[in-house]
Amino acid sequence: MTTSKRKRMSMLDNLAASGKPAGTSPPSPATTSSMMSSNRALRSARDAVDGHHVWELDPGAIVDDRLTDRLDPDDVIDLRDAIEANGQTVPILVRRHPADPDRYLLVYGRRRLEAIRLSDKVTKVKALVASMDDKSALRAQISENMARRDLSFIEKALFARELIDSGFGTQSQVAEVLTVTKSSISMALAVVESVGEDLIRAIGAAHGIGRPRWEALGKVMADTGVSPDRMVEVAEKTHLEAASAVLSGAEPSEEEDISVKAFLAVENSLGAPAPKKPAPAPARVKSRALTIAGKKGGQVKRSPKGLMISLESGAFADWVDQEAQQLINELHGRWLRRTED
Repeated sequence: MTTSKRKRMSMLDNLAASGKPAGTSPPSPATTSSMMSSNRALRSARDAVDGHHVWELDPGAIVDDRLTDRLDPDDVIDLRDAIEANGQTVPILVRRHPADPDRYLLVYGRRRLEAIRLSDKVTKVKALVASMDDKSALRAQISENMARRDLSFIEKALFARELIDSGFGTQSQVAEVLTVTKSSISMALAVVESVGEDLIRAIGAAHGIGRPRWEALGKVMADTGVSPDRMVEVAEKTHLEAASAVLSGAEPSEEEDISVKAFLAVENSLGAPAPKKPAPAPARVKSRALTIAGKKGGQVKRSPKGLMISLESGAFADWVDQEAQQLINELHGRWLRRTED
C-alpha cells in the first residue's frame, strides 16, 4: 500500500474511532447521534474500499498470530521461485489490526506471505483486506486450509484441542467447523490426552496414520508407564537422521513421510503390535488415448511407478523430444501457480 493510500485509510480509521477533534467540549446527545451515524458511514466507506481492491502491502506490516493447524507446513522455496518468475497470482487475505491502522492480521495465505518475505526480488504482497472478527477469521482460515488439503487425523485432533483451549467454542461447535461428528472430537481429544502434545509435535502430521493406531499408541504408553520424554527423543532422532541424510547428499523419496517413520519408530520402541497389512493387489496400468488435431496421436499410461506419455513417431514427436525440458518447466510452473498456499 502506498504512503498516500495508507494515510487516507488511517484518517478514516481515526475519524471513525474518535468522531471529534481533540480538545473540543463534550457533544450534545443530538450531536452524538449524528456522529455515530457518521462513524458508521466512515467505517462502511473504509470496508467498501477494502473489499473492492487488491492492495500491495509491506510484508513486514502483516502479523500472523493464528492458531497452528498444521504440523509439517510445506517448504516455500519453490513457491518463492515461482512468484519471482511469474508474479503472485492469488492474493492473500488479511484484516485490519484492531490496535494499529498501519498493521494487518493474516487470515490465510501464510505460504505466499513467507515466500515473499524470503524474496529479494518481490517486495510487496498482494492482499485482500476483509472486515471480520476473530471467530470469522478463524473459520475462514480453517475452511481455506481444509479445502486445499485434508488435515491428518492427529492434526485435526491437536487443532481441536487448541480451539477449545482458546475459547473458540464447545466440542459441538468445533465439530461443526472441522466438519466431523461430536463423538469424533471427543475421541480425538482423548488421543491427545493419552499421547501428549509434546510427543505429537515431535512425531508430526503422520498422514495415513489414523485414530486406531494413535489410540493403540496411547494405550501402550499408559500400560507400560514409559516416559513420554523418552518417546520424544525417539521421534526427534528419526527426524534428525533424515535431515542428516539429506545434508550428506542422499535424495529423499518423494513418497517418504518422515513423520510416519517417526511414528513407526515410537511404535516399535514400545513393542506395539503393528496392524497386519493386506496383500497388495496386482499393479494395474491405466491408459488413455491422446488426440492431436482430432486424430489419435499417442497415449498416457499411469501405473504405481509413475506416468508415461508416448507420442506416435513424426515431426511433432521430434519437436517435443527437443523441447521436452522446457515444456516440463512450463507445466511445473503452471502446477505451482495452482497450488499456491
